[in-house]
Amino acid sequence: MDSYKDSLKELARPYRKAVLKALLLVTLVGATLFSSMNFLKGSYPLALVEIAMGIYAIVVYRAIRHTRHLERWIIAYLIPFFTAMMFAMATPRSTSAVHAWVLLIPIVSHLLLGRRLGLAVSAIYMGIAAVIFLFRHQDQPEMMQALPITNIAMISLCILVFSHVYEVTRETSERKLMKTAQTDPLTGLANRARLSDIFEREKHRAQRYSLPISILVLDLDHFKNVNDDHGHESGDRALQHVARIFRECLRATDLPARLGGEEFGILLSNTNSQQAMEVAEKIRIAVASTPLTISNNVIRLTLSGGVAELGSDGHTLRDLVREADIRLYTAKNTGRNQIIPALSPSATAAQT
Repeated sequence: MDSYKDSLKELARPYRKAVLKALLLVTLVGATLFSSMNFLKGSYPLALVEIAMGIYAIVVYRAIRHTRHLERWIIAYLIPFFTAMMFAMATPRSTSAVHAWVLLIPIVSHLLLGRRLGLAVSAIYMGIAAVIFLFRHQDQPEMMQALPITNIAMISLCILVFSHVYEVTRETSERKLMKTAQTDPLTGLANRARLSDIFEREKHRAQRYSLPISILVLDLDHFKNVNDDHGHESGDRALQHVARIFRECLRATDLPARLGGEEFGILLSNTNSQQAMEVAEKIRIAVASTPLTISNNVIRLTLSGGVAELGSDGHTLRDLVREADIRLYTAKNTGRNQIIPALSPSATAAQT
């Protein structure tokens, strides 16, 4: 369920959209200028290609204003854009200065496509541009000298490397910042914000494929006594101890989160309330049977909890946490160290 990659895409989308809009406007201006000049020179095929790219830029600009598929539009535009650039370089009537546009490829590719796809697209089109340059100027000794070719190659390589390093550094920094913002610093579990974010994505997937989702709300029993009898540092270690047990008992697709204090929430994807009850019992038994030892002091912990399922208990995370919380406090009031299950669908229907 680790979706930091998806979160990074969401985070990058606004600035990539802004970069794409700027590129589209530059394309429109450039298409207007260069198509006019190429018509006057008699380079009609190239002029028509430039006009087509200008029109396409307008179409894409209008399409991306409210699109939910920005990445698809980026690829749908960059491939024709770079291909038109290669066509311009291969056109006999074009000047040698047109090859300078190849330096734009790594910058635009990395800004719009990210480090991996950006590097791949850059390498492909810069390689094609190099082949075009060599074939076009192979009969021009002044253009095929070692010094100018080495200069061009090194400048191109530098821009490619710098663009890639910048994008790698940016993504790494954003990933660290996002993880910090969505992680409880004491336990290393997700915080409430991340739980909410992942719940919305899993809910969308569950509705699409008719899959169940359940929520557990768990709370340590008599945790105040742990702090009072052993100190707050021991209380912190107890929370970390319980977090480790969660990780051992849960699947990689489950998401444990600290809701606050000694209360935890666990998102169980593709899990109905009956299965969630089994998971909760597994955790409850593991906590009760695994005491924490600190400086020869044995701290025995138990927890109480409640279960809620998407649909029968509500359709938002707030609904599910509220219903599970009600069952949690029922467990507290009736003896602690127990899990109160969700109502069965038939019981829910009878109540309504």
